[in-house]
Amino acid sequence: MSNLRAPASGHLYCTLKDESSQIRAVLFRTTGTRLRFALEDGLHVVARGRVTVYEPRGEYQIILDYVEPKGRGALQVAFEQLRTRLAEEGLFDEERKRPLPELPRTVGLVTSLSGAVIRDMLTVLHRRCPTLHIIIVPVQVQGEGSAEQIAAAIQLLSESGWVEVMIVGRGGGSLEDLWSFNEEVVVRAIAASRVPVVSAVGHETDVTLADFAADLRAPTPSAAAEAVAPVLAQIVSRLAELSARLQQVIGRRMEEERQRLRLSTHRIAAVRVRVQEEMQRVDATVFEMTAAVRLVLQAGQSRLVRAEQGLMSGSPDSRVRHGLAVVPQLVARLHHGVRGGMLSRVQRIESCLAHLHALSPLATLRRGYSVLQRIPTGLVVRAVDEVRVGEDLQARLVDGRLLCAVKAVIRDASV
Repeated sequence: MSNLRAPASGHLYCTLKDESSQIRAVLFRTTGTRLRFALEDGLHVVARGRVTVYEPRGEYQIILDYVEPKGRGALQVAFEQLRTRLAEEGLFDEERKRPLPELPRTVGLVTSLSGAVIRDMLTVLHRRCPTLHIIIVPVQVQGEGSAEQIAAAIQLLSESGWVEVMIVGRGGGSLEDLWSFNEEVVVRAIAASRVPVVSAVGHETDVTLADFAADLRAPTPSAAAEAVAPVLAQIVSRLAELSARLQQVIGRRMEEERQRLRLSTHRIAAVRVRVQEEMQRVDATVFEMTAAVRLVLQAGQSRLVRAEQGLMSGSPDSRVRHGLAVVPQLVARLHHGVRGGMLSRVQRIESCLAHLHALSPLATLRRGYSVLQRIPTGLVVRAVDEVRVGEDLQARLVDGRLLCAVKAVIRDASV
């Protein structure tokens, strides 16, 4: 297979050739969606189809109905292609693997309710830890739609927060029977799980992509149950042993502390005498410090009295009273000056207003004059040469406007 092309239509076009000849081939989208593997250049295939003529170019071509890799099954090729692609994304990296919880309280099982697998796992879980809670999400483990069911169950247990660890598995079978656990949707659901996942698909010799994505791959479903469930009897025995050792250690430690307490008691008796002597010296020192502080306070009080008398003699009260008497006079003078200035400015403003009114065109209009303006520009008519007979004009008066029509243009001979 060479010259492989995949346009937006979804159809696949390629050239099939051997050592001596070649022919064009097309795989329509309806047929291509049933392929388990991806076609690629250089792939050796066994193909079946019907020969037709592509009329626009007048060339023979084969419309493919069936394609399978030569020497390898389609499922095996699909398995290898998907494993390579997901590995490049890092879904199988060891750094992503998480350890299983040592003492889980609840375990989730994603498997079929029919068959011996569920019975074997429940038997092992109950035998090893009878107090363990188990949540089963039944799914179809093979056939059409099974991969979507398995992925949805994994996502449900992951996001619910009900379990600390889950087992995903089924019994043995052929590659076709186990193919649901090679589907990309299941592998991505396992990789995205928020809780550790144990893969227990088939027998020890069976390998699926779910095994690579899981945090732990168990050779059998029973082994998976043993991996997630601790032996309760061993835990109880270990706790009893640790409790006995702890009591022994505590007993020895308490005896050592009693001996230390006795020695400390004897030492405290000797220290008590020294403490009493130091207390007497402290009392004597306190008396001396009290007397010295009293003398310092008395000297300070004497200096304070002298300073107060000096401040009273230089008090500014008289100057303040004199200033308070002068303030009303200054305020009256300020008001008189401000009032005179305001009257002068008001008179100047009134004189300016009278002058402006004398120069205002409105004053001219009040004397009986009018202003002629052109319609609609509003330009002022300054001479008779600027208008024509029949032209409409606007005469602006002091209290309004008049719309006029020119009946005749008469030039003044004196101008």
